[in-house]
Amino acid sequence: MTDELEGSPVVREVLGDAYEPLARFHAKLMAEGEPRGLIGPRDVPIVWERHILNSAAIVPFVRDAVSGFSRKNVADIGSGGGFPGLIVAACLPDVSVTLVEPMERRVEWLGECVELMGLENVTIRRARSEELIAQMTAASGAGAGGRRGGSRRQRGGRGGRGGRRDGRDAQQVVENNSQLTGDGAPDRFAAVTCRAVAPMTKLSGWTLPLLTPGGRLVALKGRSAQAEIEKAAKEISKAHGLNPRVVEAPVGPGLEPTHVVLVDKR
Repeated sequence: MTDELEGSPVVREVLGDAYEPLARFHAKLMAEGEPRGLIGPRDVPIVWERHILNSAAIVPFVRDAVSGFSRKNVADIGSGGGFPGLIVAACLPDVSVTLVEPMERRVEWLGECVELMGLENVTIRRARSEELIAQMTAASGAGAGGRRGGSRRQRGGRGGRGGRRDGRDAQQVVENNSQLTGDGAPDRFAAVTCRAVAPMTKLSGWTLPLLTPGGRLVALKGRSAQAEIEKAAKEISKAHGLNPRVVEAPVGPGLEPTHVVLVDKR
């Protein structure tokens, strides 16, 4: 089975310099994504549009979110098959991207993809967002993470001493959250991304506490996005979120646009 957009100039036009690494990712998804439970059988003919170009639609919003920070770091929550985190990392090589995923088999997949794509700006953490938030809170209470953007920067896939090596690429670190203490506490992030993780009533508490003040949540959502943020107004405010809004994001010429929820952190 082939992808409907295979060979289309639209793909190269949208992805630009990120096309080559994402073409390798696409080939791996086409060969292994369905058997490994990362995409459904109906997704196979539309991997470019539904998963890669759809994810790339948030790249301009992420770039804008991190532009005011000297430390341009992004957390992708519930990375799963790599959407949108791997696409963001490929499109923004000057941004440090942390993929946060609790399931071991998906962490293994992400490590393989990072190696295949040659990404040097990715760290993988096997953890839930709640665990990272608890670590940040503990570190802040101990005076370890009081500065804007956190106490240290993770770049090129290098993590704390508690990390364990995963996969064949020695530069990529998969950090088991249960092993991290002290200086292994994660930084707060300039931006947090996610896709199809949870409704905003839950997502607010899982993502906004990870942001440094002035940071921004950039979440890919469906057509019910506006109703979601209205329903979650109390949770967003409780998590120090400001100005929740929905924007329409173009996916590519002739393709249906997607929806992005943006929430600032006060």
